[in-house]
Amino acid sequence: MARRVWPLLAVYGAATLLHLVVLSVMIPPGGPGLRDRLLAWDGRLYTEIAAHGYPDGFSYDPTGRVAGNNLAFFPLYPLLVRAVHAVTRLDYDIAAIVVANLALVAALIVVDLLLTGLYGRRTALIAVVLLAAAQPMALVFVMGYSESLFLALSAGTLLAARRRAWLTAGVSALLAGLTRPAGVAAVAALAAAVALWLARTRRADRRPLAAVLVGCAGTPLYLWWVGRRAGRPDAWFTIQKAGWDTRWDSGGSFVHFLGETLAHGEGWVPVSTAVLLLALIDATAVTWRRRTWPPLVVYGTGILVLTLGQSSFYHSKLRLVVPAVLFLVPLARALARARNGTAAMVLGGGALFGCWYGAYMLTVWPYAI
Repeated sequence: MARRVWPLLAVYGAATLLHLVVLSVMIPPGGPGLRDRLLAWDGRLYTEIAAHGYPDGFSYDPTGRVAGNNLAFFPLYPLLVRAVHAVTRLDYDIAAIVVANLALVAALIVVDLLLTGLYGRRTALIAVVLLAAAQPMALVFVMGYSESLFLALSAGTLLAARRRAWLTAGVSALLAGLTRPAGVAAVAALAAAVALWLARTRRADRRPLAAVLVGCAGTPLYLWWVGRRAGRPDAWFTIQKAGWDTRWDSGGSFVHFLGETLAHGEGWVPVSTAVLLLALIDATAVTWRRRTWPPLVVYGTGILVLTLGQSSFYHSKLRLVVPAVLFLVPLARALARARNGTAAMVLGGGALFGCWYGAYMLTVWPYAI
């Protein structure tokens, strides 16, 4: 096992170091430092939840309208931050970064185990490098955000389902659903794995069905709790719309963004976001035409659909899709067939681009990531 883990720790260490070096170089003098950048935007809200808990209900702006508040953020990550703070006495800021990075290490190990079983060791290791460093906004994995924890739990769901460890898969899916609302993609993937298993074995086995039921409980449980706390069943959705104008619009806002940006867009961020999202859609479609394990297809496609189908800020979409994994598979498989020198050059150039892109979004782009 140690021989499997050490290369992944090396990937984590090299990717994290490169992220931090590029970010440090790009931070302008006199502004917020490295620590503040790693806790920017939602990171500060997560540490606020960890330190002070959730609001008692709705918040209102000066005109009396409902405003966004921290009830929009799912609870598992800030609970772990609070636990690390309580055990180690680290301040909440450092505890948030520690939790995210420990979760990233776990995620890389689990993703490697999953993809090794599907495609072999070389493809899996290349995919881990792409995941940790080369994809745009991979920087968020080492920040005080919940993406790395969500990835670890979602990949754990897939790995456990592939190994038919149904209880572990169900609990992992439940926890993913308590980490981000996109946990529904992990539950759908688990349901797909169960359907395949039952169709293949034709057994009357209750354990996989129980796993799906357990996994389904996570997100609805938090939405129910928010509804009770705020006194309205749709409280979470109301807060999301009021604070971030996030709602399901079947991709209407994304299509409008693509049309406007590709026809008239100016500026690096909107144009690059449009092009990169189209590339991710294309890479995901490639996996549909190949022999890809259906639960992985369901999970990765689910993340992409949930991201593009809602009216969130366009400049946040690349961050929201980083745990999807699926769209990295075609490139990882292609590089696994290439010569070592070619693969190394592509991965090195990709890592530099990915690290730069994330650092640019934190230091030059003035809006939320």
